[in-house]
Amino acid sequence: MESCFAFAFPVDKRILCRAEGMPVMTTTFLETGIYMIPEAARLTGVTSWRIRRWLRGYDFRVKHGRRHSHAVWPGQLAQIEHNTALGFLDLLEVHCVDAFISAGVSWKTLRQTHSQAQGLVGHSHPFCTHRFVTDGRAIFLELRERNEEVMLWDMRDVQRVFERIIRPFLKNVDFDSDRVPRRWWPRGKSHLVVLDPRRNFGQPTISRDGVPTQVLARSVKANGSVEEVVRWFEISTASVYEAIEYERALAA
Repeated sequence: MESCFAFAFPVDKRILCRAEGMPVMTTTFLETGIYMIPEAARLTGVTSWRIRRWLRGYDFRVKHGRRHSHAVWPGQLAQIEHNTALGFLDLLEVHCVDAFISAGVSWKTLRQTHSQAQGLVGHSHPFCTHRFVTDGRAIFLELRERNEEVMLWDMRDVQRVFERIIRPFLKNVDFDSDRVPRRWWPRGKSHLVVLDPRRNFGQPTISRDGVPTQVLARSVKANGSVEEVVRWFEISTASVYEAIEYERALAA
């Protein structure tokens, strides 16, 4: 069973991708987001078992012994006492990988595509970056060379899934100037719930009030009164109901 644990990093610790030559971000630890595997499973709808295999790798039996399947990508956060935690980019990458698999893309094709995309983009989390473009018939990965010429890599095998699932998902993600994801609006940008690694360690939060949705929903459950929670936190009734609806949907 996964258990919560205290992170021993100092506040100014820099978080870098563990894959050599592929920096994920240059930011403080407090801006990376922290999600234990059960919490990541709750937020993405992907089983804890799958998330562990994708980030840790796993052993499997073959005819003449055992083999090891390596992690699909290096997580943003190093393991502490064998506990695995995810960063914000890990969370989004889990969502994208699961979307491809659930839509029928073979595991072999997915791993090959992910590995090639890592090298081409120079980023350990290529699926959740905003570097994909299309000509209406095939999906391409957009790469801007030093001479500013754009190189396009054909990813025809994953076109259907990207257009139907991944691209709509990325519309609810805000990116910085380097096309790195910065915020995720899980219910869409017309709603109030946001996951921002710079706020509340990336926990789902009511954007305009800064209060985690889980805190509001649990407060209402404990006291049986939306009005009381509105008064305690000095926020709107709409914010509380938004938190309740979001947490209820996650539990469904």
